[in-house]
This record gives sequence, structure tokens and C-alpha cells, in this order.
Amino acid sequence: MANILLLGYGRMGKLIEKAAVARGHQIVGKVSASTPLTEEMLHQADVAIDFSLPNIAEGLVTKAINAQVPVASGTTGWSSASLQTQVEETKRTAFIHATNMSIGVNVVFAANQLIAKLLGPTKQYTSSIAETHHIHKVDAPSGTAVTLAEGILSGMTHYADWTLDSEGDKPTAKQLPISAYREGEVFGDHEIHFESEVDQIILSHHAKSRQGFAIGAVLAAEFLIDKKGVFTMANVLGLD
Repeated sequence: MANILLLGYGRMGKLIEKAAVARGHQIVGKVSASTPLTEEMLHQADVAIDFSLPNIAEGLVTKAINAQVPVASGTTGWSSASLQTQVEETKRTAFIHATNMSIGVNVVFAANQLIAKLLGPTKQYTSSIAETHHIHKVDAPSGTAVTLAEGILSGMTHYADWTLDSEGDKPTAKQLPISAYREGEVFGDHEIHFESEVDQIILSHHAKSRQGFAIGAVLAAEFLIDKKGVFTMANVLGLD
């Protein structure tokens, strides 16, 4: 059993709480707009899970890291590069910042990168990504789409970078296009196309609920306990 601190107690925080309790863990703090992070919470915590907001995630995670509390962060829309460097250099605690903690999505990440690696040298394929999320999502494209794009860029070197495909701005041949849609209460749909003159490969993931993200977050937190350094969901799931 672990003592888990929740950095963010919105819809995802509440789902993570249920998943953690179901796996025998205890919640020792729930940070929200009305409940600030305290030293007592940090002192009691074995590990923290961050699902807050892009504008406050860095501050919350930094406080936990500085208190030597390992953190699994699933908040997208902010850069954790400096924190990752700090953790990697000091090795005083552990840190994961994942654009998506769903088990299924991380399997898709691995498959996407492998497909791009195999198709890239042929120079016969183009690629594109489409993602759809609920209308409340702050960032676009999604962090998941960006991770998928980075996987494609690592193997299909005829692309220099990715771009958000919008009306009036046609991507160049060296830009991998990402289309982002915001509709209703969609939990998260991602579709990756690899296309040549002779065939088409489509890789997709449809989230039926947020429960998959919650379970993955708890698994990540469990993995971090007693570890030092920077890790990924691939490490958590043995996909590395």
C-alpha cells in the first residue's frame, strides 16, 4: 500500500482516487483550487500523481520534486524539460511526465514508432494524424498527438517537423500534418494514417472512458516508488 498525493482533484483526480483505493492505496492529500498543497501533505506522501492544469502543473510538481516525492504527471500543455534534467542529474527522486498514461495508447505509441521506423527508409509513404477531444480540452493538438508525431518523425526522416493543419495553412511536404477537432464530450480519439500509391495503413485508438487514464496513472505511481531518475510509460509497461 502506498500513500498517494493527488495534485489536482477534478474529474481525473476523482477517477484516480477510486482506482488507487481499489488497488489498496491511501490518498493523503487532494490539491484543488480550494485546497492548496501543504508541507504536511508532502511529508505524508510516498508518491504524487499530477492531473492539474497546464498553468499550475510546473509549480505543483516542482514543490513535490524538491521535497523528494516522486511524481507521475499526466498534465499536458506544459514543458517538464528543466525538471527532468534536475531529476536526472540529482537522482534524489523519480519522475514520469506522460502525454497519455492509458495502457492502450502506450501500446499504440510503440506500434506507431515501429511502423514509422520500418516504412521510413522506403521513402514511399506519407503520414498524417487526426485527433478528437471534448470541447473543454485546453491544448491543441493533444499531447498524445504530439507524442505520435514525434514517433513518426523519428522514423520518417523526410519530415522535418509537425504542424497543426488548419484552414488556409497548407502543410509543406516536410511538415507532418495534425488535425485537431473539439466535439461534445469525446474522451479521446486518435487516428494515424500511413499512405503510399499502393496501400494505406491506419492505426487508431478510441478511449471509451477516462478510466484507462486513471488506471495507467496509478500503475505509474506504483512503479516510481523507491526508484530514482526519469522514466516513461514504456518503462512502466515494459515496452522499452
